[in-house]
Amino acid sequence: MSRQLPAPRVGDEEGWVREHLPDLIDGDVKKSGAIRGGQEAADIALNAFDVTGYAADRSEVYPIGRRGASRLSPYIRHGLISLPRAWSSVARGPGRDVSKFRDELLWQEYARHMYARTGGTASSIRYAVTARSAPVDPNWIDGMACFDLVVGELEQDGWMVNQTRMWFASHWSVRHGHGWRDGEDLFFRHLLDGSRAANRLGWQWTVGAGTGKAYGFARAQVERRAPGLCGSCALRTACPIQSYSDDPELQRVPAPAGVLGDPDPKATAGPDEAIPTESVNRVWITAESLGDDDPAMSAHPDAPVTFVFDEALLG
Repeated sequence: MSRQLPAPRVGDEEGWVREHLPDLIDGDVKKSGAIRGGQEAADIALNAFDVTGYAADRSEVYPIGRRGASRLSPYIRHGLISLPRAWSSVARGPGRDVSKFRDELLWQEYARHMYARTGGTASSIRYAVTARSAPVDPNWIDGMACFDLVVGELEQDGWMVNQTRMWFASHWSVRHGHGWRDGEDLFFRHLLDGSRAANRLGWQWTVGAGTGKAYGFARAQVERRAPGLCGSCALRTACPIQSYSDDPELQRVPAPAGVLGDPDPKATAGPDEAIPTESVNRVWITAESLGDDDPAMSAHPDAPVTFVFDEALLG
């Protein structure tokens, strides 16, 4: 079933969501305190990003001023900054930093192709890891200062540095045994850059479904990447993550179709360029194609544009 909705009112986007999408709301509607949307904001963020130091600092967590992450991922996720444009933007930076930043762009590209080839990467790709589990106790974060920071940024900002994403996934699945798909759903619900492609592949890697070896999370990482945070923690003398959890013994499983090869790369990759048609009455865009340089909009600049909100893809 489809329905036509009015365009959001500028300045009252939260009210528009409450009015027109109440059945999709999880809690109150709040805009991110850290990331501003729109093409102008994306352009400003890209122009302001200096890749110098990225390789050394991208995983720093705390104090906030030590962070070297680009914070461009929400704009890349929604097509406001294309991967080729992000790639080109750092061309004059230091070689090591440029290489690391571009590695992350390649990861995004790889995740998209893997998603297309497998139909979703919803099953463990090489090793069996619990995907679904019972509802999680709200106290699972154990009252730690590091997780107050991590969960707070997830829920309030809708963005986290890559390091804390791995901390969260490891603490959730490896230490506590919760289903990785449940945790990935939580990320998808809150992250502005959340995508089933990159999110799922990242969780699979962290919990060991991709390699057979899970990423371990312990106090040592917090002290290294967030110096001073443990000293402010109420549990600093009784830390629940003082040592690493035991490595889970994971069993190899047959790889889902598409993981080890692609029988039809042209079909999963999509067209290399826009395919012209004789008559275009309207351009349809989705959450992946919000940028001003969207190929369809560029090819038909005079056609009206309609945003398609596909509720089924939220599942």
